[in-house]
Amino acid sequence: MLYYLFFEILRNVHPSMSWMRVFEYEIFRAAVATITAMLISLVIGPIFIDRLKKFQISQYVREEGPKSHQKKQGTPTMGGILILASVIGATLCWMDLKSANTWLAIFSILAFGAIGFADDYLKVAKKNNLGLAGRYKLIFQLLNCLVIIVVLYLTGYEPKLSVPFVKTFTPTLWWPIYGFFIWMIITGFSNAVNLTDGLDGLAISITFVTVSTLTVFTYLTGNLGHATFLGLIHNPAAAEVTIFCAALAGASLGFLWYNSPPAEMFMGDVGSLALGGSMATVAVIIKQEFLLGLMGGMFIVEMLSVMLQVASYKTTGKRIFKMSPIHHHFELLGWKETKIVFRFLIVAIFFALLSLATLKLR
Repeated sequence: MLYYLFFEILRNVHPSMSWMRVFEYEIFRAAVATITAMLISLVIGPIFIDRLKKFQISQYVREEGPKSHQKKQGTPTMGGILILASVIGATLCWMDLKSANTWLAIFSILAFGAIGFADDYLKVAKKNNLGLAGRYKLIFQLLNCLVIIVVLYLTGYEPKLSVPFVKTFTPTLWWPIYGFFIWMIITGFSNAVNLTDGLDGLAISITFVTVSTLTVFTYLTGNLGHATFLGLIHNPAAAEVTIFCAALAGASLGFLWYNSPPAEMFMGDVGSLALGGSMATVAVIIKQEFLLGLMGGMFIVEMLSVMLQVASYKTTGKRIFKMSPIHHHFELLGWKETKIVFRFLIVAIFFALLSLATLKLR
């Protein structure tokens, strides 16, 4: 909205104010969107935490988890609503409202956030940590993915794959197969972020690293010169999605201010499912579905630790880890929570740098 105020309206009414053409550039608006989202989080944060406490919207900690987590009982949860408000507010301020791909990213964060909201609400209402049954989560995630797939199909999206390290190999898939692939990517990554959200500041700090990397790829994909030079599949419509990604990065920083150890509030599933779903949707839009697994490598490690633990226990009756996801394994080994968060963050940065390195290894 502010994009039209500063660029479309004032530039036409006052030709002498040509300096406002700076708002035409996505990279500038992305920077401003980052600041806007972060400020919204920082300003509204204290008020939001007070409201959560007032309505007793607090976390219920599972008894079978690490004993050190019992002291977190009663910490306000559903802080993901603050993330969503910051992202959407900043994006609407600085995006081109005619950008269909950006609206699709907004739909994704809202739709997956709604699933998480239902899950969190049931946990608070029932005063336990069970929430929405897993099968219902998967059904609603499938419905969200179907909407995304249909929109992409109707807007002329090509079902091509971009394979890392292979510049000239971009196979075109049959839409039903590609649609199944999209569902696997979005649902899997959404749940991976959800599984990672178990320590103060862990999921949101890794999200900041991942979405910052995704912002770079989104900008390069939307720019014809950069995309051609780097061997990316150019999508001019993806340029505006940079605003959304940048807003998500800013909102992550703002939320981390209140979620850093010891956390003043938790994001809840309304935050983690929304973050994972929206990042995966952006990766699909810019055709970096495979590389998303490297950008957000730490999320994949967390998800694989759960899958391996379950598979091992069902087949051999033995557990690989003391507890899954893997961050709980290190807790039970005696690592301090902050040490785990910082070390996982270092690994996440390493994965992000590796993904950026692939730009010149195609």
